[in-house]
Amino acid sequence: MDIFSVFTLCGGLAFFLYGMSVLSSSLEKVAGGRMEQLLKKMTSNPIKSLLLGAGITIAIQSSSAVTVMLVGLVNSGILELGQTVGIIMGSNIGTTLTAWILSLSGIEGDALLLQLLKPEVFSPVLALVGVVMRMVSKKDKIRSMGTIMIGFAILMYGTTLMKDAVSPLGEMPEFRSILLLFNNPFLGVLVGALLTMAIQSSAAAVGMLQALTLTGNVTYGIALPIIMGQNIGTCFTALLSSIGGNRSARRVAVVHVSFNLIGTAVCLAVFYGTNIFFHYAFMDLPIDPVGVAMVHSIFNIATTLLLLPFSRQLERIAYLVVKEEAAAPSYTFVDPRLLKTPSVAIAECANKTALMAELAQCTILDALSLVEDYDEKVAGRVLANEDRLDEFEDKLGTTLVQLSSKSLSGPDSRVVSKQLHSIGDFERIGDHAVNLQKTAEEIYQKDIHFSDPARAELRTLTEALTEILELTTRAFVTNDMALAGQVEPLEQVIDCIIADIKSNHIARLQKGNCTIEIGFVLSDLLTNCERVSDHCSNIAVAQIETAQNEFRAHEYLNGVKNAGSPEFQSVFDRYRARFAVRIEPTAQA
Repeated sequence: MDIFSVFTLCGGLAFFLYGMSVLSSSLEKVAGGRMEQLLKKMTSNPIKSLLLGAGITIAIQSSSAVTVMLVGLVNSGILELGQTVGIIMGSNIGTTLTAWILSLSGIEGDALLLQLLKPEVFSPVLALVGVVMRMVSKKDKIRSMGTIMIGFAILMYGTTLMKDAVSPLGEMPEFRSILLLFNNPFLGVLVGALLTMAIQSSAAAVGMLQALTLTGNVTYGIALPIIMGQNIGTCFTALLSSIGGNRSARRVAVVHVSFNLIGTAVCLAVFYGTNIFFHYAFMDLPIDPVGVAMVHSIFNIATTLLLLPFSRQLERIAYLVVKEEAAAPSYTFVDPRLLKTPSVAIAECANKTALMAELAQCTILDALSLVEDYDEKVAGRVLANEDRLDEFEDKLGTTLVQLSSKSLSGPDSRVVSKQLHSIGDFERIGDHAVNLQKTAEEIYQKDIHFSDPARAELRTLTEALTEILELTTRAFVTNDMALAGQVEPLEQVIDCIIADIKSNHIARLQKGNCTIEIGFVLSDLLTNCERVSDHCSNIAVAQIETAQNEFRAHEYLNGVKNAGSPEFQSVFDRYRARFAVRIEPTAQA
């Protein structure tokens, strides 16, 4: 073995890690936001959590990514610590599938079927099919499937390179001497842990071990402790990701470490303790890639079955290691760690944007209530909510811009676009709520009184504004295109209501039944109400355009208003009749 073999080994590891990264990110993209929904729904008991953890790890082919995602979800307050224990255990089982896939590199035989199963045979074919799918198809899902094939082909090619690089080691006496040292189980565990820590991938560490077994010099006695150590080494990723997180996030890392340390310690003690009495004959037999996959699976399943009944105890250990803080735990708005699994981050941003929409609606309704009945407590709530809306826009905007630079699926990209187009409008609605609160405060302090007809007109406007806010919020949160399509006709009706109120006010002003001071206050009220309805229209239009994957707001609005759409006219007429303002040329103040 010479320096070029070392270069080949390093290159094979690089191909493997890159292929795993491409495969994992593409699988996660195809899975979409469903992962976050499943995490919330299926963590009610340990068995469901276990199956979920295994399923997600199989889906995205990375137990480390699952653990980092859990740290982020707990740090954001989305999941509780107890909900993550079963998922962590399940991820250890899910990651064993990778070892079975990699075991294909050890297939020997001249039969056609066996030849087709060899990575060096099917990897180029997979890569070619994947490239064709990406070049030919315009559908995002098919292109993602092509990327998955390319990533898998690169991964398997890396495995083949590593196998070829280490094959000369089988003829080296020095290599056999080094391997004999690993008959010491503690040294084997240490080496397995350090190797996995160094390359940050238990799958790659298992792949390297499987490549070494093809030299014929690795026995079960050597491989067993190394595999156990690799499970400990994979905890390093969770520990790194928990740095900077809150106490709950650090406890997730402690649970992961405790599970693997306790599982490895118990399995080592039981296996080597019984070996003293039974002298397992297979310990000195050479192991192959399939044997590594089998040992890896048995070990992970055994540790999970052993510790699953003690999930509560693992949780308590985490609380003992990371002490409870005196104050209530603080949570990150949307944890940056979730950016490593964009679909989960997008789903959480969608939840936060829905909260922002509901907060904006409540804030405006509170502000409108102050016009007739001013209350200092409600006024304070309006100002506090407006600050929260500013925070929502700032933090959501930052996260969404970061997400938009990621490689996203078509649906995820549209969700991000919809949110980016809407959060500014929700924030501006909060600003208009503050303007309405200040106008209401002026009315209260100056003891201004509107005439009965004017009060009736403002109540009609308030009802219409309440309706458009409710309509916009429901359409946005549920992504209901039919509801979104009703917003613009109602916005036009609100414009008509405001025009009618202004006409009536001018008529009263000309008859001397109203004052200039009341006119200024009324103008402020009407201007802010009109702007609120405009922002509702912007939100609904952005929602419709996002669904259609087109962003031509002016063309869309001109089309629905001027094209004589019967549907638009029907909705407009219905709202116009419902929120009618009576025009009285002889209106009295």
